[in-house]
Amino acid sequence: MSRLGAAFLRGLQAMGRRIDYGTNVFERDWDVLVVLDACRADLLQSVVPETDLFDDVETMRSVGSSSSEWLENTFPGHPETSRTVMVTGNTWTDRYVDADAFASLDEVWKYAWDEELGTVPAWAVTDRAISMARNHNPDRLIAHYMQPHHPFVPDPLPVDDGMVRNSTNSNQANPWVALRNGDITTERVWKSYEATVRYVLNAVETLVENIAGQVAITADHGNLFGEWGLYGHPMNTPLPEVLTVPWAETTGEDRQLHSTKLEPPEPLPVSHVYGAEGDQARLEALGYR
Repeated sequence: MSRLGAAFLRGLQAMGRRIDYGTNVFERDWDVLVVLDACRADLLQSVVPETDLFDDVETMRSVGSSSSEWLENTFPGHPETSRTVMVTGNTWTDRYVDADAFASLDEVWKYAWDEELGTVPAWAVTDRAISMARNHNPDRLIAHYMQPHHPFVPDPLPVDDGMVRNSTNSNQANPWVALRNGDITTERVWKSYEATVRYVLNAVETLVENIAGQVAITADHGNLFGEWGLYGHPMNTPLPEVLTVPWAETTGEDRQLHSTKLEPPEPLPVSHVYGAEGDQARLEALGYR
């Protein structure tokens, strides 16, 4: 990033830290909340004709431009948290939420990470969300999927055109760095981004078929594709491309079609404690350093 671009971002972030913006998801009506990580509203709207999950995608303004900011501005001090079960593939929960504040917090990223994909597969979040719903019957349930956050799953195009999935160099595996450097086109990244939202919606469909109640689908934040000269989702950035997130609603049918199979190990391996070398590698795989 140029010095001018970095100065612009710092100015935006200074303003963003002082702005009270966005709608807390607890202000909306839902029994089950599906959070698609880093999903722009226009991205979800682009695949609406291909799915029967919902008829329309509205928009709302998020309380954060990054996952950490969204977590900090959604849960701490909110009374609904104590009656909420959260199943999450997002790696920031250890640092930004208090597990004891929830009815139950199932951090799937600690035991279902896929090294080949470089992320938490969507099926794992679906499986655990269904299991937690059946075993705990919570007042509210949140299923936070890592997709369509990169690395993109599946990547439908060749990997020799500037897109790198696994690399010891986290910058090479980060599509936002590749876009900023001109190593890849916006169209190329968008196609993989779109394919990944289709992938995660297949898992969401399984969830909706096996859970009862009013289901809402949203995102914690979006992504910048070069608008304002910025890329990805820097925190404290009050721009519409990262703060405008989808909101769609459907009804869970609980048809009992899915047999759950994933169980968290007891106790969790030491290598999965936040801050261990393995989890630092996971953060780098997601573009965090």
